Amino acid sequence: MQENELIHDWNTLDGSFDYSTRRGVQLNDETLRDGLQSPSVTDPSIDEKIRLLHLMAKLGIAAADIGLPGAGPRAVRDVEALAREIVDAKLAIEPNCAARTVRADVQPIIDVSQRVGIAIEAATFIGSSPIRQYAEDWTLDRMLRATEDAVTFAVQHDLPVMYVTEDTTRATPEVVKALYTTAIECGARRICVCDTVGHATPHGVRQLIRYVIDEIVKPSGEDVKVDWHGHRDRGLAVPNCLAAIEEGAHRIHGTALGIGERCGNAEMDLLLVNLKLLGLHDWDLSRLNEYVALASQSCRVDLAYNWPVFGPDAFRTATGVHAAAIAKAEQKGDAWLADRIYSGVPAGWFGLAQRIEIGHMSGISNVRHWLRSHGYDGADEGLCSHVFEAAKTGDHTFSDDEVHALCRAYGVQIAAAQAPLAETV
Repeated sequence: MQENELIHDWNTLDGSFDYSTRRGVQLNDETLRDGLQSPSVTDPSIDEKIRLLHLMAKLGIAAADIGLPGAGPRAVRDVEALAREIVDAKLAIEPNCAARTVRADVQPIIDVSQRVGIAIEAATFIGSSPIRQYAEDWTLDRMLRATEDAVTFAVQHDLPVMYVTEDTTRATPEVVKALYTTAIECGARRICVCDTVGHATPHGVRQLIRYVIDEIVKPSGEDVKVDWHGHRDRGLAVPNCLAAIEEGAHRIHGTALGIGERCGNAEMDLLLVNLKLLGLHDWDLSRLNEYVALASQSCRVDLAYNWPVFGPDAFRTATGVHAAAIAKAEQKGDAWLADRIYSGVPAGWFGLAQRIEIGHMSGISNVRHWLRSHGYDGADEGLCSHVFEAAKTGDHTFSDDEVHALCRAYGVQIAAAQAPLAETV
């Protein structure tokens, strides 16, 4: 059978969004700035940050926030080192830096940009919601003056500007229009719509992005790009990113493993997975697992066992029915089939593979498969029964060491068996 006959895709039936119309959507990685604002992460060493930057470029991430140099000398040092690495290594990634809408935050970006000789986009941000205005005692007039001054200052010093409104998803249309219009008139050519506290639903995202494009960007007559920046407080970050893409957002922000303030940001790794599956990101993502592992290690963030795609259990099964289906697919000599029969995400695309293990819910097919893939005789009925019976009396999935020990207890040594096969499919 043809591959397209084996999976009926309800996602693409009448009324679904045609993602082929949105090719060219870019990504902006916030791991090294917004991601590090999480109180639970460790600030990576500069060498680790540089390694992450290289992986971002290899994964086709178009831009990266490399810090907030207005935070002090240490931040300036790291931002400059990362900007120099982009220049020296000729990385295909565009840097940007966060800055409050004050000249004191914009000036360090100007200084680094001039010293290194690379354009660094100034992501000048200001709160926009009524609740923020009330808490800060801000008037709209004051916010507009700050916007005009900071954006104009950056543009006069040849910095591209991304004007960012914090808490846009709880701001009034009138304030959103006033702030973005002022920024555009002062020279900002990218505006960023933010769900700073994870308030939005996909419906809300669609309404807001549509309003920004139709009521602000188009009437301006300027070539202004729209970014979306969302958080995970309601667990809707990736669906909200897709909603923003559907409504015309040009660039989407995220962080490795979703790290960031409170519950974190949209998960860049999962965003890449979904864009690959939707046909919007035509890059080799076989090193995405390396990016996730490095972020986990360098930021000291444990990877949950059930984290999609990259968690330890993502492509691991000890269930009899699942293992039997994978084994049957293998017997057909079809790697494509084996990688999809019990997986909505093909492991091979991301440098990973299916794993069949042995536990109390396993069938004999698990045992045969494990033995064959680890160099034993999977047709040895006595050995299979010995391992299977032990598994059925257990209360957990056996580690490889435990199964090897069972084989030794039965009197079989791996050295006497056939050469080990690949453990995974």
